[in-house]
Order: sequence, then structure tokens, then C-alpha cells
Amino acid sequence: MTESSRVPAFENGLRILSLLARSSGPLQAATIAQRLDLPRSTVYHLLNVAEREGYVMRLPEESRYGLGIAAVDLGSSYARTDPLARVGRVLVGRLVDRIGLSAHLAVLHGREVLYVVEMRAKHAPDLVSGVDVRLPAQLTASGRAILAALPKAQLRALYPGAQAFVQRHAEHPAVTTYSELRRVLEAVRQRGWAEEVGDITPGMSSVAVPVLDHRDWPVAAIAVTYPDDSVPPGRIPELVEAARATAEKISRRIHGARHA
Repeated sequence: MTESSRVPAFENGLRILSLLARSSGPLQAATIAQRLDLPRSTVYHLLNVAEREGYVMRLPEESRYGLGIAAVDLGSSYARTDPLARVGRVLVGRLVDRIGLSAHLAVLHGREVLYVVEMRAKHAPDLVSGVDVRLPAQLTASGRAILAALPKAQLRALYPGAQAFVQRHAEHPAVTTYSELRRVLEAVRQRGWAEEVGDITPGMSSVAVPVLDHRDWPVAAIAVTYPDDSVPPGRIPELVEAARATAEKISRRIHGARHA
């Protein structure tokens, strides 16, 4: 294959990745070929290459394809160094000043959350969720807020089996199976926000809400973290609404989301 002949293949591969990124869930190869006006044989070839390199994940039970972890890595790197972190740093700082508790902004990084902004309140204890730290998404409030907003097929692609469920505290397992994860995330959807109580650090809790883009896709999450004995249950709704207001401000700034 000549150098010039590789260029169209590269362009078409990027078009496929862009289409998968814009879609609300994994797509069949035939759908990709139709939407991009490409031969099916070309689409299958490019999908196989992208899958081998980790940029595409195949769901054999559904004959569909979604973005792989390598593609998520690219998006997370961009978010960490560019607009999301820049905008989030200012707004999360204002949130911390307003509520007097620590808060952070995190993005999904494969099956982990990657913390891109962390602001500690005055006299608050140190948190494990520092900038560039990664933690299992299913154990954190931030991760649960993001996962609950994903399409079910995408969620299943991220958690295909038992090996996907890493535990932080062996004596205090939180979510160990896909069915348990589904139950936790359904509660998040019904409630409208996520929580985590001692799954990351004993004695510490968090509440979180997703940051949505213009397609209502979860690009990040805002979380508030505090010692269990410092926040009475009656204050939780206030913290959730403060986090939600911050998430909506970030949404408007980064992508012109459909929020008033």
C-alpha cells in the first residue's frame, strides 16, 4: 500500500470514530456503512483494525461497535489539559467557597474515573482523589453519576465480566457484579444524583451529578466529598443542587448544552 493510498483509509477511520462518538450507543457495521456512504467491506476492515488497537469495542451478542478504551483515553487527555479542566477549575473553586466542602471534577477513563480538578476546602482532610488520580468508576460517586447516564449497551461493553469489577476494600465490597451495578445505577437515575459512602475512604462520603454536553452525553461529573460526621442528612439536597448548578454552568460553557 502506497503512502497516498493510506490517507483515505485514515480519513475514513476517523470518520467512523467520529460517528461512534456522536452516537447515543454502539452501532452495527451496516449502519455505519450506510451513514458514511462506505462499502461494508471497507467498514469491516477499518473496524477490525480499530478494535485491534483498542479504539473500537465490539459487542458480539448485538453485532454492534462502540468506542474503545483507547479512544476514551484520547478524549480524557484533551479534557484534562484543555477546556473542561480550565473551565472546571474556576467553577469548582467557586462551589467549594460557597458550600465550605471539598469538590472535584472527574472524567470517565475506561472503567476508571480520572480526576482533572480537585479543590480542597479550608481545614478539610486530604482526599485520595487528587488531579490525575484514577479510581474504579463503579465505586465512586463521580463514576456512578457518569455511568448512570450512559446507554445500557455502552455500559455493558465497559463491564463485560467479573474481571471488570476491581475492589478497593476487600473487607467491604461495594459492587462486585454487573447486576449489582445495574441496581446501583438505576437508583442513581431515579434519584437524579449519585452517592458513595465509604467505598473509597472509610468515614468519607460523596454526592455527584453528571456534566452533560449538548447531546445529553455525560462528559464528566461534579462531586462533593465530606467526612460522614460533618454533614447532616438534611443538608444533602443543598449539596446536590449546588453541584448540579455548577455542572450546568460547565455544560453551557463547553458545548452550549440545552440548559437554561
